[in-house]
Amino acid sequence: MRLKFVVGSVLLAILMIAVPITLQAQVRVGVAITVAPPPLLVYDQPVCPGDGYFWTPGYWDYDYDAGDYFWVPGTWVEPPEVGFLWTPGWWGWGGSGFLWNAGFWGPTVGFYGGINYGFGWFGTGFYGGRWEGGHFFYNTEVWHVGGGFHNVYNEHVDIHNDVHVSYNGHGGVDARPTPQEEAAARERHVGPVAAQTQFREAARSDPQQRFSNNHGRPATVATARTSDFHGNGAARGNEAGARPEESGARTENGGSRTYTHPNDLPAAERPAAPNTGNANLDKKYQQQQEKLYSKQQQDRQKLQAQQDKEHQQAQKQQANQQKQEQMEQHHAQQTQQMQQRHTQQTQQLQSRQSAAPHAESGGGHPK
Repeated sequence: MRLKFVVGSVLLAILMIAVPITLQAQVRVGVAITVAPPPLLVYDQPVCPGDGYFWTPGYWDYDYDAGDYFWVPGTWVEPPEVGFLWTPGWWGWGGSGFLWNAGFWGPTVGFYGGINYGFGWFGTGFYGGRWEGGHFFYNTEVWHVGGGFHNVYNEHVDIHNDVHVSYNGHGGVDARPTPQEEAAARERHVGPVAAQTQFREAARSDPQQRFSNNHGRPATVATARTSDFHGNGAARGNEAGARPEESGARTENGGSRTYTHPNDLPAAERPAAPNTGNANLDKKYQQQQEKLYSKQQQDRQKLQAQQDKEHQQAQKQQANQQKQEQMEQHHAQQTQQMQQRHTQQTQQLQSRQSAAPHAESGGGHPK
């Protein structure tokens, strides 16, 4: 038992060292996830159920027992106290895997990884509304509050971030906290309210919310209340127009939807030169890395050419809107699967190279 405790402590210490200092205050204690979280979904926001409710956007969480990501739907909740705003949680690269940084309630919206959750959280800051005189005023430009609300206003928001990748670093969003966002993390704040925690557990226990089962189209994408997970207030995956998105989205159809293709993805970074202290081994590893990098670039070009051909065919055939939507959804899924496959390939190669020096140390030369 003592040995297990020591090993666990060492592993946790290594993880925490790898995580940037600005993230450590919020990072969830757990094993780093080597597979990147799926892209965020594009979906419609249910109408606000009543004055005083606050929207919390949907996100991908992780079930360590099932070894799978699951979708926690966006929902309306009541803040823990007047004046508090919600800072969404986010996934960030910690050096050896992806770690979750928990969301919190506080007087100021802090850093949420530069992730575009939509509905006022477009990567930095918050535009969904504001507190005035003890009442929350809703910005109807980005929040769907319906009729009967008097504490509303309409303020246009210029959105320059159409990226729907769900994580920071390691090929995802490249963003760092501003001094104001760092200060927000030091302000008095509290974690998710009980309704949010129970809502997350409901999502975790539903097999249809798991990525391995839904492939980016969960059964429930958003709800009007946390109690409506399976009720009439839930927006189903096929009703909300939800679809997986990737980084660098292409905007089409007048900007109402975003779709992704290989050419829209951020440029792949060349692998860093190995430095094991053994020149022959470094040369061997460099060749392996370059070979994989070239193969992945060819994969991108091949898939892009295939999708371009399908676009041309659809134009010649004058495909209707429904067929175009289906084609774009398929393209987004293809791109997502390719990027996840590339991530796994790179991580597997890194793991093999990390373990190889121990196996080859006896001879002193690579085989």
